[in-house]
Parts: sequence; structure tokens; C-alpha cells
Amino acid sequence: MYDVICIGSSTVDVFASTQKSDLITFKDLDKEQAMLAYPTGAKILIKELNFTTGGGGTNCGVAFSRLGLKTAYLGKMGDDNNAQLVLNELKKEKVESLAVLGKGEMTGYSIILDSIKHDRTILAYKGANNNLKWSEISKTKLKAKWFYFSTLLGTSFKTLEKLAVYAKKNNIKVAFNVSEYLAKQGPKVLGKILSCTEIFILNKTEAKLLTKKDNINDMLSKLHSYGPNIIAITCGPDELYVSDRNIVHKAQPHNVKVVETTGAGDAFAASFVTGMIKTGKIRAAIELGVHNAQSVIGHHGAKNKLLTWKEIQQICRKNKVRIS
Repeated sequence: MYDVICIGSSTVDVFASTQKSDLITFKDLDKEQAMLAYPTGAKILIKELNFTTGGGGTNCGVAFSRLGLKTAYLGKMGDDNNAQLVLNELKKEKVESLAVLGKGEMTGYSIILDSIKHDRTILAYKGANNNLKWSEISKTKLKAKWFYFSTLLGTSFKTLEKLAVYAKKNNIKVAFNVSEYLAKQGPKVLGKILSCTEIFILNKTEAKLLTKKDNINDMLSKLHSYGPNIIAITCGPDELYVSDRNIVHKAQPHNVKVVETTGAGDAFAASFVTGMIKTGKIRAAIELGVHNAQSVIGHHGAKNKLLTWKEIQQICRKNKVRIS
């Protein structure tokens, strides 16, 4: 019996750092958008190149495991060398693999371009991540207290829906961390999963897409109506909000040095869910989520500085998060 099975994407991530990019801001009547720009016709030298593994499913799998939960990962990869890189890291991190390897398919791949003003642009190739079929999953291995869903698209999204229904029938709790890709599809498309979800985690932009509301309390109320009992809305470096239908908790993260933000959302989500599993207390879960996310953004790579349970407990004792 696993504490949690993470269902989501896996990738090999390549961080490319140059000295030739600029940040350009475009404005129209509706919004302001910052864009990363490179000179046309130029051959740009890469100053630094780093290879890591990523993807919402494996990032969170490693986070759960380091925090002391018995964890498995379920997703689809190719039958290529990149799949072996991911599988080797999962084994090293004590995350059991339930992954399906698609013959002739290619494992997900991401290129992360220069981080300017501590943010980044990601070129993502989903590959086999989109092709997980319900028929490919060994149902006898789906023995867990929790399922954790990160975003999957295509055929894999339909499989997520079936896993949500399976979880409800088998008394398995579901935590769901949506992305903007899926939030744009609206509540009708996500309805089957949300109706089976206990903990729902998303950012403010995604919450606005799903609710068409601007006020946080209105967003939370609308999101609860879709099914989830606990909802966490993050706002980047700004305050975050967590509701259990009765009380709304507001937390203010600390100001910390930001190197690169890849994986911060996964770190918060997995750590928050771990806090709810281990303590059942929202304030404790918020502390875990904030501190692990802030550890990740201080370094390159989504997994490099994910904290262990012992490390995060020491930080929580020394550096309290402001929660009201």
C-alpha cells in the first residue's frame, strides 16, 4: 500500500543560459505581457548547459518521497535513453515506478531558456506523456491512500478521469494540481475530476480562468462548488490562500533570493499535500509548502533542493510563515 501515487508527466529538462536575450514588454488594452527575445539571424553561444529531470509527476514524486511518504510514480515515457535517466533518478529517490514505456515513443523533453528577472520560458515537448491509456495500467498496483494528479493532456487526460472515478469507488483520496493548459478548458471539461477531488491546488490565473471571478473569496466559493473540500490558491511571491469551506487562511511567503522558478509550484503542492496527510492541519501544511517552494527557487532545477522531512521541520521551527 502506497501513501501516494503521483500521476503526471516526466521529462528531461535542459537549462540553457546565454548572454544574448532581452526582456521586452508588450501592452494592449487588456494586459501587459513580458516576452523573452533573441536577435534574429544570430548564432548565440550557450554559456551554461544543465541537464536534469522534471515533469510534474516525477517532481512531486521525489518531493513526497523525501518528505517520508511511500511513493510511486505512474505516467508514460518512451523506450529511449531519456526514459532510463528518469527511471534511474526515481530509483535513487526511492520512488517506485509504475510507468508505462511506449514502444517507438519519445520521452517528454523541455528546454528552459534564460531566466530573466527570476522567471523563465520553457519549450515543452510532451511526447509519450500524452499517450497513457487506461488499458495499459495494472489495476492491481493501484493500492494507495492518495492519488496525486498533475496536468496530463490528450489520451492521458481521459485516463486521469477514469483514475478519479476509480479513486472514488475505492476510497482513495485525490489531490489535483491543475495547470493553465487545463484551466483554459473550463469547469465542464474538468468536472469529472473535480467532483472526486479532496485537495485542489492552483494559482490565481488558473483560478480566474476556471471561475471567471476576480475576488479571492468569490473564486474559492465557486471552486468549492465544483467539489473539492480544500483549495489552495497561490499568487507567486505574493500571499496565498487556503480554504476548507469554513475558514480562509492567508499566508505571506518570506522574501528570499530567487535564482529560477522551475518546479516551485510542484514543490509547494506536494509539500502542502504531505502536510495534510501527516498532520491534518492546514497551517502546518502551508508552512511545509512555502518552505519547500522557497528552497527550490533558490537553485536551478526542479528537484535539486527539495527538502527532507528532517530538514523542513528544522526550518519550520526556526522561520515561521505569517498566516492569518
